[in-house]
Amino acid sequence: MKFQIPGSLAAILILSLLTSACRKGESQDAAGSDGAQNLIIYTGRDKDEVAKVVDLFIEKNPKYKGKVDTLTLGAQAALERLKAEKANPQAGFLWGGTQQGLQQATSEGLLAPSSPVHAALIQPGRKDGKGHWYAEMLLPEVIIYNHDLLKPEQAPKEWDDLITPAFKGKIVIRDVMPSGTMRTIYSAMMVRQSALTGSPEAGYAWLKKLDANTETYTPSPDDMYFSIDRGVGTVTLWNLQDALIQPLKNGRPWSYVIPDSGVPVLLDGVGVVNNPKSMQAALDFENFLLEPELQLQLAKEYYQIPAMDLPEDKKPEWLAKLNIKEMKIDWDAMSAKQTEWMNYWAQNIKGKYKK
Repeated sequence: MKFQIPGSLAAILILSLLTSACRKGESQDAAGSDGAQNLIIYTGRDKDEVAKVVDLFIEKNPKYKGKVDTLTLGAQAALERLKAEKANPQAGFLWGGTQQGLQQATSEGLLAPSSPVHAALIQPGRKDGKGHWYAEMLLPEVIIYNHDLLKPEQAPKEWDDLITPAFKGKIVIRDVMPSGTMRTIYSAMMVRQSALTGSPEAGYAWLKKLDANTETYTPSPDDMYFSIDRGVGTVTLWNLQDALIQPLKNGRPWSYVIPDSGVPVLLDGVGVVNNPKSMQAALDFENFLLEPELQLQLAKEYYQIPAMDLPEDKKPEWLAKLNIKEMKIDWDAMSAKQTEWMNYWAQNIKGKYKK
């Protein structure tokens, strides 16, 4: 006996099979035939360092070959992009961000909790209590100057030297609003100046004087580097890691000053993006990145100060000898005011006091 399937039922069955095949294909596209997901990393790290670490990750995890892409973004720009993509996340991992930015990303549901194998080596104050982010490195902020154009005795020794007439037209600043690092440095100066009165006015007054001495605000770190190299300005505020690595890697004529009064020490951290399409790949990368052996390698090769506790006898010589006086800052209180302060700076101070 033969059975004949009605045309309407046959059409339904065919549509069902096609839909199933498409879904299977979509799943394979997301994860790959070997089960490895694609991974996009948003990062502000040194490009050579990023390439080296990704290569090492793929060497250890060959299933991710051809599946890892990176996009270089400043910390603030990366945060804004994650917010814009929240409904349809593209990135899987955020490699680099200030404590304030990471806290904001967590509060807005942009980061997923994770438990890296070596999370216990990171002190409680350097990670989120529920595992949404972890500090990877410490970034002391210092004064950098072009030693071909300024003698050591002419360079600023303290933060307040920057607002004296001697440095009018000699300061170059990486534009503050797109940069998590610069937002934090400027906010730290607000805290420092306003500590006695509790009012922001003293901080704004200091930033007005700094603006008066600033020759230009550059759109990117690279533009700032070139401006210092070429003498557009001779002084900037930036992180110690670049102050150490840029002269070695790119032959830049830079020296740096660590003010005796203390420097802001930023937490620069990482987090797994709340993106199921690349969650496992991001977790694998985070575990690899936060391995003590790799962190020691990055300290040696890229002058990175690991945020995790590592054996003193294994640290490179430069790090073992480093003596930094940290500026005392209530980071939570500063974080609560940072947006307000920086918006005021952008609207009322930036570029308005240079004469």
